Amino acid sequence: MSWLRYLRRDRRTRELGDEIESYIAITVDENIAAGMTREQATDAARRKFGNTTLVKEKVRDMNSLTWLEDAWNDLRHGARLLRLSPGFFAVATLSLALGIGANTAIFQLLDAVRLRTLPVAQPQQLAQVQMEDNEHCCDGSFSTSHPDLSYALWEQIRDHQQAFSGIFAFADARFNLAERGEVRKAEGLMVSGNFFRTLGVNPVLGRTLTSDDDPPGGGACGSPAAVISYAFWQREYGSAADVVGRKLMLNSHPFEIAGVADPGFYGVEVGRSFDVAVPLCAEGFMFGENSRTLRRDAWWLAAIGRLKPGWTVAKAAAQMAVISKPAFEATLPSDYRPDDAKWYLTYKFTAKPAGAGVSELRSDYEDPLWLLLAIAGAVLLIACANLANLMLARASVREREMAVRIAIGAGRGRLVRQMLAESALLTLAGLVAGALVAQWLSHYLVGFLRTPDNRLFLDLGIDWRILGFISAIGIVTCLLFGAAPALRAAATSPGVAMKSGGRAVTSDRSRFGLRRSLVVVQVALSLVLLTGALLFGRSLNNLNTQDAGIDEDGLLIVKVDVSNSNVPAARRTQEFQQLVTRLRSTPGVDQAAAASIVQLSGSGFNPPIEMIGMPPLKDPPNTWFNRVTSGYFSTVGTRMLEGRDFDDHDTLASPEVAIVTQQFQRAYLNGADPIGKHFRIRTGLGEGKHVYEIVGLVKDSKYRSLSDPTEPLVYIALGQEANPRGAMNFLVRSRQALGPLTAGIMSGLMEKNPNLAVQFQVFKTQVQNSLLRQRLMATLSGFFGLLAEVLASVGLYGVISYMVARRRNEIGIRVALGASRSSIVQLVFREAAVLLAIGIAIGVALTIGGLRVTKALLYGLSAHDPVTIALAVALLAAVSLVASWLPAMRASRLDPVQALREE
Repeated sequence: MSWLRYLRRDRRTRELGDEIESYIAITVDENIAAGMTREQATDAARRKFGNTTLVKEKVRDMNSLTWLEDAWNDLRHGARLLRLSPGFFAVATLSLALGIGANTAIFQLLDAVRLRTLPVAQPQQLAQVQMEDNEHCCDGSFSTSHPDLSYALWEQIRDHQQAFSGIFAFADARFNLAERGEVRKAEGLMVSGNFFRTLGVNPVLGRTLTSDDDPPGGGACGSPAAVISYAFWQREYGSAADVVGRKLMLNSHPFEIAGVADPGFYGVEVGRSFDVAVPLCAEGFMFGENSRTLRRDAWWLAAIGRLKPGWTVAKAAAQMAVISKPAFEATLPSDYRPDDAKWYLTYKFTAKPAGAGVSELRSDYEDPLWLLLAIAGAVLLIACANLANLMLARASVREREMAVRIAIGAGRGRLVRQMLAESALLTLAGLVAGALVAQWLSHYLVGFLRTPDNRLFLDLGIDWRILGFISAIGIVTCLLFGAAPALRAAATSPGVAMKSGGRAVTSDRSRFGLRRSLVVVQVALSLVLLTGALLFGRSLNNLNTQDAGIDEDGLLIVKVDVSNSNVPAARRTQEFQQLVTRLRSTPGVDQAAAASIVQLSGSGFNPPIEMIGMPPLKDPPNTWFNRVTSGYFSTVGTRMLEGRDFDDHDTLASPEVAIVTQQFQRAYLNGADPIGKHFRIRTGLGEGKHVYEIVGLVKDSKYRSLSDPTEPLVYIALGQEANPRGAMNFLVRSRQALGPLTAGIMSGLMEKNPNLAVQFQVFKTQVQNSLLRQRLMATLSGFFGLLAEVLASVGLYGVISYMVARRRNEIGIRVALGASRSSIVQLVFREAAVLLAIGIAIGVALTIGGLRVTKALLYGLSAHDPVTIALAVALLAAVSLVASWLPAMRASRLDPVQALREE
């Protein structure tokens, strides 16, 4: 590179020397012209000019590029030193790469989940309309990720708001692309007509939806249109230019493709990208009797608007509060009980910033990601402390060289910069390797959280926040492990260094104390991380090994939708019973049953109940319900304790019956025999009273998730359901391989009714997918805890090895005077034990105080569980003492004659 060659001092010095000689020559000529001899003229000219060497140095220092030349030379010198220590360079780079890469990867996820704004025009102008208290009191239907509003409330907001220049409602959905047979899902959005216009999203082809596509009032669309995403267009249509106008089947209903959305637009929900967007008016005919549009108690919509010029979110929230009372009065469901109606009329709207979109993923993973970032930061601190120890050891070897350079006039500042140049090169190498690790790790984490039922989407592109984070972490890292060794080396006293005869000046007690302090810090932080790893690992083990009341092995979920098979609603119960019979006769199927809700799936139904003939409970517990067929308990492995199972006599014409769990027995009956007792479900106005007789008692089982507490659970007979929905869950137990089993089930079902929509899910896989957050915390904290322990052990090994080398003469004298090998080993281990004890004491205090934030993420454990802390202490102590064993053995085998000769 020519510009670098130009910076070399010899060339610039030579050019400057030529200029000086030229100036002196001119002065000599002037003196000769004035009557001097050449010799006199030359002497006078040189006396007038002064010391040429000093002038050259001053001119060179005035050059604005001198600092760049010095930096370049320092970097070259540092690179030569690192090239001579490939082992040190490799260890340092790997340590930094893991620490920096982990921090960057987790920050990249946080950036995507929390900090990044939506890919739309001026996202800071967006605000979401919500209920001020989103804990709905009433027995409504919450069937989307963000159920803030009913359709009736959306209309009130749309017609009476004044804060927004444009506002839209939306709901997530999943559409079936297959007309029959096994379900093929597409991620969907149901949106009001001005969704794309308000967001400022333009199409690549065709047009977007408009208000004409979504008539007000919740009526059916005349000729429904759909907008597909750019990724869906590429995946399903191969980027065909003639896609606009084609028919797209969604849930067996035809839609005309109106356009293709911009490639950078994925929707308004972070973590989820849409495939197809359809107008809200399509909800009625797509879902038939399950439509939520005309139900005032169905909460399924969210609303976002773009603020008018001059409006703020606070001002919009105030305006929303003003229109709340008339809006809730106008939309009060007619079947609400008086107490529910009273609470409903007290609700208020508010507005909150929505530039970053909405996200269920954010609420689930934001806190764990911040915690993981803190853990990764602690790992990086440990790595920096380890490198600082290594750099101190390297600096001690060069202290005589530094002393000589200071003695002959080198500035201490220049020595500090030279030492920092080596640290900067290590940091740069760690940053490059860390960036590669971060890219791999961030994509691995997204893949870790992605499941077949949750096609997670996150924008992991590099933005200014990530670049700023990498730059900041690089500067801080360089200073953390490079500053102390550089300052120590520059503080070397030339006189002491010369008197030491080549022995390192840093072997004095104060400087060795710094290295000890760094090891104590490593041990303390490692204990915190190791305890956290054990807590999350044991918590996950508690979830997996608890008795959930269900035998997961060999259980298959078969979801069947008969909505498109022309089965009248009145005959669906009979159809479902026939499907159970057909499944039981399928080769390879041992047992089969149907259930309206699959336990441990996250879904639930919990209407309030009242015991008949008993005083009402002051604080009744949450009581969950499920409708099942006969054989359900034997199929899922829940043991019947008393009474009977449902049977064919439990029909619409017979009295309603129920089977309850032990927790129900304890909560409502104080442990008394439940058989023959009666309870009723509290229903809305105008509904019949549902009174149930308890006919059976079963063992407790978990309902929504493994992490939920065991709560009262009531099973009621599916045969007594008057108007079941079109989809039903069937549970099949089999020992056959999954492939042949699903093929046989599909063949048997489709033979009788080819219009069925069928979906398969392994029960155990569903349960494991529900524990993704716990598995993420256990996996990453375990990796970071192990890495921290290794780094701390390496640091302890380095310090003990250095201590042995520093006390080599002393140990030689001890051996010469008759000290046994065991006493030498004890001497070394005593040093290690002191450092371990101090580090563990500090680490236990940090653990008790710092891990309280993990309380909400643990199951069956407290954040300061004594068994876990004791286990972490024992594990860290054992590994660290093993790391001290090698230096101890080396010291015990020391030849005293050789050691004394070195002195």
